[in-house]
Amino acid sequence: MTTAPAGFQTGFPVRPDLVVEAAHAEDVRAAVADAAARGLPVHVHATGHGLPGAVEGGVLISTRRMDSVEIDPVRRTARIGAGVTWGQVIEAAAPHGLAPPNGSSPSVGAVSYTLGGGLPVLAREFGYAADHVHTLDVVTADGKLRHVSPDSEPDLFWALRGGGHRLGVVTGMEIGLVAAGRLYGGSVAFDGDGAGVGAAEVAAGYLEWVRTVPDKLTSSLAAIRYPDVPQLPEPLRGRYVVSVRVAYTGGAAESERLVAPLRAIGPALADSLRELPYADSHAIHSDPPFPHAYYGDSVVLGGLDEEHAVRVLELTGPKAPMMTVVQLNHLGGALAARPAVDNAVPYREAGFLLRLLSPLDGTDVASVRALYAEVAEVLAPVALGRSLGFSFGGGDRTEGFHDARTRQRLAGLVSRHDPASLFGGSYGVSPGGR
Repeated sequence: MTTAPAGFQTGFPVRPDLVVEAAHAEDVRAAVADAAARGLPVHVHATGHGLPGAVEGGVLISTRRMDSVEIDPVRRTARIGAGVTWGQVIEAAAPHGLAPPNGSSPSVGAVSYTLGGGLPVLAREFGYAADHVHTLDVVTADGKLRHVSPDSEPDLFWALRGGGHRLGVVTGMEIGLVAAGRLYGGSVAFDGDGAGVGAAEVAAGYLEWVRTVPDKLTSSLAAIRYPDVPQLPEPLRGRYVVSVRVAYTGGAAESERLVAPLRAIGPALADSLRELPYADSHAIHSDPPFPHAYYGDSVVLGGLDEEHAVRVLELTGPKAPMMTVVQLNHLGGALAARPAVDNAVPYREAGFLLRLLSPLDGTDVASVRALYAEVAEVLAPVALGRSLGFSFGGGDRTEGFHDARTRQRLAGLVSRHDPASLFGGSYGVSPGGR
């Protein structure tokens, strides 16, 4: 037994009975087989970003030592271990002018992120991260290590790409890369309390703008009340900032033309839009690099109008009972297309994804949930469900992660492969489909 590894999410206790620090797939297989024999639940931990809640008892398999990355520049693929972060894959692929379907934070575990669907930096051009998976190696509840592909274990291949962790412990993955050595990206930040242009005006301008952009342009709107601390740039300290983030592989001249309407919304506090190497794509969102305590949830939206958007910003803005980071991702484009080999990623018809995240230092979970419930009520007329990959700390709530048909199919596979609920952790679909 070893001490539970420290993770990025510090808001919930992690107290397993046993920790297995796996270095190889065989370590995972042996740990799963032993847990099954003793009737102990199994939890998996890579970087700890997506912790669904407290871990009490059972066996925790840490995959952080399984950190190998192999790039095949000819086939444009990456073979990665279960503990690899997106930053490692980005660094390994960059010398070949290639990029993985990574999210906004380079410190997130690549495999875990992909199992939940995964929303890449260039999502509207290349689709979900799960759409790019070629093969997976997974240890199932029977203690077998299976190589899963479209031709081998096709049902598991469908389910693991978008269905999460409920069907086993993935030890490795081969995923496709894209040609993207450079991109145009960054953000334009506005004063949400500003005279003449405020949060409502920025939201209205953004919603009007996304109706005009090419399918390959990816963007999001973010709103946050920044603390007044010296670690932040002076223009952002203590301000309610509403910003628009952009990522696009078009040329500089075309990109400048496309973002001109954003800059016309009003005077900017900061403007970092420029051409940059793909290896610097994390600078577009500038996610916090340090571990901290937080709770998060999401709403997948069929569409969104100005009235609903402004009301959400009113609820979560400076007058909210706690600090809340709001991010509205524009979906569509390649995200709406089915991959060549179908998977369990739901709600491809969605127009937007609203993500909420609140620090828990000095704030209790019940208060955060109450605020999020108000937001959900406002958005109920246009809500399709919730995103499996963007729910942090709410592991006791699994409703809405998949549409009814996908949920039923996943439930059938759980009943077949894990009838004893060995992996019945907080995120998964139960054998009964709830």
